Amino acid sequence: MIEDDQRLAGMVSAYLAQHGYDVEVAERAAPGLQRLTSAAPGHYALLLLDLMLPDLDGLEVCRRVRALPGPLSATPIVMLTAKGDPLDRVIGLELGADDYLPKPFEPRELLARLRAVLRRPQIVSQQAVNAGLTFGRLQIDPDARVVRVDGQERPLTAYQFDLLMAMAERAGRVLSREQLVDLVRGQPHDPFDRSIDVHIGRLRAALEDDPKQPRRIVTVRGAGYVFAKVQDA
Repeated sequence: MIEDDQRLAGMVSAYLAQHGYDVEVAERAAPGLQRLTSAAPGHYALLLLDLMLPDLDGLEVCRRVRALPGPLSATPIVMLTAKGDPLDRVIGLELGADDYLPKPFEPRELLARLRAVLRRPQIVSQQAVNAGLTFGRLQIDPDARVVRVDGQERPLTAYQFDLLMAMAERAGRVLSREQLVDLVRGQPHDPFDRSIDVHIGRLRAALEDDPKQPRRIVTVRGAGYVFAKVQDA
């Protein structure tokens, strides 16, 4: 956890410890990033990141984590923000955050969101793990959690990968925003929350030849999104 509010960090650490989670706290971005980058992949299951830090903006921390090499770049990130501006949340999601929680928050809600983020890899079906998924030039390896187009790996956040899997496993079926949020986040959909659209946009930027005219992830006006069964060879 990177959080400069010692009182909040102590409260969160104590509460999560009661539910079986070990929490390490850094009060500044620099030492927090140092711990993450020097740790073995998988040592930290999740990064809880404050938006407003004294030495570096939380959005910049998020960007730097996503730019790390190898598996460290996919470390799930939940951002904490005292700002009420939805733009900050959208920017955070665009930079690769998996979820966000505005302050003040109920500890129970934080726990529920962390559990939801940590559960996401489990949505991959055993059939998909065994066989993998191929759609023309697009290959998805659920076991390694890697996506390739023309054999070239395309980096995705944990949330984006799980969103892609939710659609790919249901290729050809129109899925509403509510269904996608339920499949990936495991929480009721807030009709005013448009973060799913941000993640769809990031997926298109990573996977489509022309994100402005997508052929893999198609919008069905008034209904939702559909992952095309048949794609360009």
